[in-house]
Amino acid sequence: MFKKYLYKFAIMLPLLVFTIYTYANVSPESCREYAEYGVPGNDGTLLCRKGYLLAHDSDRKTPIWVAERLTHERASASLARTNNFQSDPDLGKGKRAELSDYKGSGFDRGHMAPAGNMRWDQQAMSESFFLSNMLPQIGKGMNQGIWKDLEEKVRRWAISRGEVFIYTGPIYTKSPPDTIGRNRVAVPTHLYKIIYDPARVEAIAFIMPNAKLKSSDTPSYIATIREVEEKTGLNFLSRLEPRIEDAVELARAEELWAE
Repeated sequence: MFKKYLYKFAIMLPLLVFTIYTYANVSPESCREYAEYGVPGNDGTLLCRKGYLLAHDSDRKTPIWVAERLTHERASASLARTNNFQSDPDLGKGKRAELSDYKGSGFDRGHMAPAGNMRWDQQAMSESFFLSNMLPQIGKGMNQGIWKDLEEKVRRWAISRGEVFIYTGPIYTKSPPDTIGRNRVAVPTHLYKIIYDPARVEAIAFIMPNAKLKSSDTPSYIATIREVEEKTGLNFLSRLEPRIEDAVELARAEELWAE
């Protein structure tokens, strides 16, 4: 039994150190709030933005995960969308996506932290258009359809519940993945989104194919957080007490969709 727990500790230690380091070295004014329940993994380049925190994969040129905290006040704000898409100035050429990679690709520049969640601050809105916060996403029926509808639902949850934490990113089941552009930006086969309500200690997760889908079928894409973890190798909500974390991550919360 001791060996079992020692092994688990050895596996989790790098993630624990990374989480503590991240949480201790970002201030409440920047990104500490987004790491409140831990960071999902220790791979990639950590990028702190006004409205989100993400880990960027410089090989795939896409985010690994993006963490947000959306409150009633933020979700209720009304700044205009800017549409100032741009490569990330904090990533070097060859390690980031460029606008030219998406041109003529047939894919949308799909936000992971959506611009609609950033209407509370001009800097947050502008930074949401960095390509490090995006990945190649099917447009009609996905980014412009079911995914947009899900983002709007999450904002309504934030308004009614007061506060939610959101984790979003890609899943790659094809190896090597398809790519677009000169910089070979990876095209995910699926996308995930996790929404956690800390007040009610409950969560709902989604795994959707990166394909044209029907919004009416959204409930069929409800998953557990544990399923997202198995498909990504990430560890969400790691700062919760283990018993509570297990209960939250193993629940398939279809009833929440009806709200």
